Amino acid sequence: MSTTSSDVILERMLALHPKIIDLTLDRMLRLLDALGNPQDALPPVIHIAGTNGKGSTQAMIRAGLEATGKKVHAYTSPHLARFHERIRLAGTLITEEALGTVLDECYAANGGENITYFEITTCAAMLAFSRTPAHYCLLEVGLGGRLDATNVVDAPVATVITSVSIDHQQFLGDTLPEIAAEKAGIIKRRVPCIVGPQEDAGLDVIEAVAARHMAPLSVYGQHWHVSREAGRMVYQDERGLLDLPTPNLPGAHQVQNAGAALATLRLLGFGEHACEAAVSAAEWPARMQRLKSGPLVDAAGAAELWLDGGHNAAAGVALASVLRDLPEAPTHLICGMLNTKDVTGYLRPLARHADSLHAVSIPGEKATLPAATTAEAARTVGMTAYEAEDVSAALRSIVAHTPKARVLICGSLYLAGNILRHNG
Repeated sequence: MSTTSSDVILERMLALHPKIIDLTLDRMLRLLDALGNPQDALPPVIHIAGTNGKGSTQAMIRAGLEATGKKVHAYTSPHLARFHERIRLAGTLITEEALGTVLDECYAANGGENITYFEITTCAAMLAFSRTPAHYCLLEVGLGGRLDATNVVDAPVATVITSVSIDHQQFLGDTLPEIAAEKAGIIKRRVPCIVGPQEDAGLDVIEAVAARHMAPLSVYGQHWHVSREAGRMVYQDERGLLDLPTPNLPGAHQVQNAGAALATLRLLGFGEHACEAAVSAAEWPARMQRLKSGPLVDAAGAAELWLDGGHNAAAGVALASVLRDLPEAPTHLICGMLNTKDVTGYLRPLARHADSLHAVSIPGEKATLPAATTAEAARTVGMTAYEAEDVSAALRSIVAHTPKARVLICGSLYLAGNILRHNG
């Protein structure tokens, strides 16, 4: 892949802070002020936090809005193949020229001060959003919420909190209430908040924060309900009932994410057309994505090849549910994870659905879990596990023994991004 001017600037930005993650809003506010506070010039913002489902929910909200002719900005992280994926301007990924321009401006305005990579690139996104007309701006939280770099918009039109579970304990706290408090930090005074399915301990915290801010809540199981019935998705709230197709993003958990997206669209006054598009037109790569072409697909031959970037215990449960619902087939995992993740918690629910696991290290990632460690963790939860030099070697081994296998590459968005970059 050729190096672009934005790649050069992004590489330079990595050196502006000794840590990758250092949660505070002080540096963000300083640089945004130097840039003329572009966060105050954004179109109506929908701010989305949560442990799992943020990206899928954002994609469904965007699909619904765009189906009605609305122009939508969207910010997400991390990217999979190219940084440009993080910034969508009025429905289109930011161009190399536009990205280079805002990155250059942010780098110059920062004046060499300490700032993390995510903070300065989030400033660049907001600068780009402020200069391009749109009807809505969707901001996905990077980590947590309260001190996340995206949490600089004083009056969003809505906030959304998807399912909260244990993850990133080193930054957000060891308990579910502590983590929920960080996610609930995006709630703003009198701004409505849509809340996806939660454990009671997390919901109690979210409700308490909302009460302090007098923020109206729309909570799954109280104010809206969603379920699968007879191959369809049924959504109901005080405005009435919708009978819709199941989401084209596979998995029972996507029905719940769709519910949060529909609750958001309904709050904003959109009708059935937008809601149907939200579930039928949304696309979100590396969420149980069936790979259809590329060198790996060619190497797989008659085998099915799937890709998923989920990486925590809750994601393991959701992925196991998807595998359970697929037609029966010999299923083999190729798994690579980061050393910051709960590998056994992720793998335990998958064990009963996989005939084997081939562990790999994630190419180019300093925080990769060694393949041997992943393989050993898989064995502790009852899996037959092997180590492989890389994904290609693992795939060759699997199809040599089971030509018509279902092969799932999983465990990390960073591994998924590597696959998408090199299998395109």
